Amino acid sequence: MASTKQNNGASTVVRSRNVTSTRQASFTAPTLSGDDGAAVAEILQQRLVSLLDLGLTLKHIHWNVVGPNFISVHEMLDPHYAGVQAMIDDLAERIATLGGVPSGLPGRLVGDRTWTDYQLDRADSLSHLGALDFVYDGVIRDHRAAMEQTSRVDRVSESLLTDQTGILEKYQWFVRSHLADWAGGMANAGADSTMGAARAVAAKRSRNAIRTNDSPTKGRS
Repeated sequence: MASTKQNNGASTVVRSRNVTSTRQASFTAPTLSGDDGAAVAEILQQRLVSLLDLGLTLKHIHWNVVGPNFISVHEMLDPHYAGVQAMIDDLAERIATLGGVPSGLPGRLVGDRTWTDYQLDRADSLSHLGALDFVYDGVIRDHRAAMEQTSRVDRVSESLLTDQTGILEKYQWFVRSHLADWAGGMANAGADSTMGAARAVAAKRSRNAIRTNDSPTKGRS
């Protein structure tokens, strides 16, 4: 592309130059074809978007949790956030290694995600944890699917995702341990959204409170 500038009456041709590109690089990881490198990079980009969203969600909960268990949940989420940030960096660098262009820009996140925003603002700790468990469930399911996809062509990327999934499942266990009862039941069982999970937790707490108040041992010394 060229444009013309007037310089003291003379015409000068100025050629505009591209300075950025999202095109796949000419290189990728050794033994992978260019097409395979590009395909794996795109799978990892989707996981990058998911973890970027998870990191923002963890901070949102960290800022907005209230109630008697505030400090324990508030502080529990800090290492979750730090761990997810490390995963994000590892994914982005793997995408670049494969010749792709990792993107953490807000527009890419919103444009690529297939889920809705986290639905709770200020809320008590168990409501947030019920919703966060639902979030972790989705992220982990998609990470496991990506492990299966990458295993066919790139065991290194599969290994990266496998390691991350193990850490994410541990984080989810921390969350679920607040929601489980002695029999292994979950307070947010059957929920189909973050808000639905929070409401299920609140409903179970209400039922438990009614049973406690109606207990025949109430008032005994």
